[in-house]
Amino acid sequence: MKVKMFLGMIAIWAILPLSDGKACTGITLHAQDGATVVARTIEWGGSELNSQYVVVPRGYAQQSYVPGGEMHGMKWKATYGYVGFSVEQKEFVAEGLNEAGLSAGLFYFPNYGEYETYAEENKETSVADLQLVSWILSRFRTVDEVKAALAEVHVIGIDPRASTVHWRIADASGRQVVLEIVGGKPHFFENELGVLTNSPGFEWQMLNLNNYVNLYAGPASAQELANGVKLSSFGAGSGMLGVPGDVTPPSRFVRAAFYQSTAPEQPTAERCVLQGFQILNNFDIPVGIEFANRKVPADIPSATQWTSATDLANLRIFYRTMYNSAIRCIDLKAIDFGQVSYRALPLDEVKEQPIVEVKVAN
Repeated sequence: MKVKMFLGMIAIWAILPLSDGKACTGITLHAQDGATVVARTIEWGGSELNSQYVVVPRGYAQQSYVPGGEMHGMKWKATYGYVGFSVEQKEFVAEGLNEAGLSAGLFYFPNYGEYETYAEENKETSVADLQLVSWILSRFRTVDEVKAALAEVHVIGIDPRASTVHWRIADASGRQVVLEIVGGKPHFFENELGVLTNSPGFEWQMLNLNNYVNLYAGPASAQELANGVKLSSFGAGSGMLGVPGDVTPPSRFVRAAFYQSTAPEQPTAERCVLQGFQILNNFDIPVGIEFANRKVPADIPSATQWTSATDLANLRIFYRTMYNSAIRCIDLKAIDFGQVSYRALPLDEVKEQPIVEVKVAN
């Protein structure tokens, strides 16, 4: 069976390697009460991603696509219920949280990832890269369970023109790993820093941080040259002079690492959530900056289409969008995943930023 919506996905994702519109930034914050919050942005300036939130009950059956648009790949049922944010169509969950406190999300990884070639004889154990998050959230509760199970499946691309991705996976203990598939083989990296962007690979991004060993929070100390000329900072934050401000993945990785690491520790998970959104304000990408000569292909407010934060301890997932900067929350503890029906609904019912008028009394 072919699904008609798949053709829409091909039109969107096939042009990913042809533009610079691939960007995601992820950070991690830890609260004084022991809670861990993972937060991230998702960007794509080429068109609207038609994002939805999906609610998946226990026992819900899914099946993977294979190249060509057929839904003939691996079948599975949900052991755990979960909530996810999908892009382009409801099967393609880009970020989510399950009822066991396991979080997973995909990040663009162009030109560096390489999946194994799809083989028809492996179709019953083959899962599409854009559906891997759904499979992980449906089936597992810990990072170790994911690592063990992944050895038994084949992760495939469903269109050779589309960008590859890599994944961030975190469980309720706060442990976090990055999964990259290179040369057809999965590679897991412990992510104690908790930052992730895009290409190059995670190991390179961590090594590149050493180029910024001179950065530190606070003001730089005044200096006096040999001839007696005194130098002093113009204002606050001069210890961070030299932090890269462009939107390339390596620069965003460095900036996210230092912004996250210098942020004051918050007492609770909810305060971390709010802090996460504030930090990620610095990573919103204006829609026009990614395209030369003002050739913007889509009439959307921002290349950063949505931002999310996930409270692993309290099973709450939050989001805001390019249309509405109000922070919204879905509480998984309030959902009976044994009774709820599957649903997929737009992140925004109204695609327009609300403006609240402040009335001044006479």
